Amino acid sequence: MRKLLGIFDWKTYTFTALAVISFSNIVIVLFGQTIPNIMMTFFRNAGEVVILASVFLFALAWLLKARPHNRPRKYDVIIFDVFGKESQIDGIRTEFKTHDVAWSFMKLYKELYPLYNFALVSNQSNKEKPIIFKYI
Repeated sequence: MRKLLGIFDWKTYTFTALAVISFSNIVIVLFGQTIPNIMMTFFRNAGEVVILASVFLFALAWLLKARPHNRPRKYDVIIFDVFGKESQIDGIRTEFKTHDVAWSFMKLYKELYPLYNFALVSNQSNKEKPIIFKYI
């Protein structure tokens, strides 16, 4: 009878409106704040993990690539004359055990014999030709 007369049941409409508003507020908070915050935290942490993993992979690759190579155990000084041909000078030392000593003697020889050129070389067992380290 009330519906026929145009009188509304305010309780039903009020509870329905409050339920819709509450549910929409929950949905807005859920999709506007909660889910985005969870996703941002996950992707931020995942990004940190990816960056740290790439840094460690790079460091590992660098360490494997830059491992100490076989250093020569013997260095020789080869003497070249003005024409570029290998020659000998009597009384000078040409075999050394360390690189620094050989380089030091080579600089001294260059001062004493300016018309000659000197090469610091090493014969490694796995190479055919000697490796020239320095040439003056």
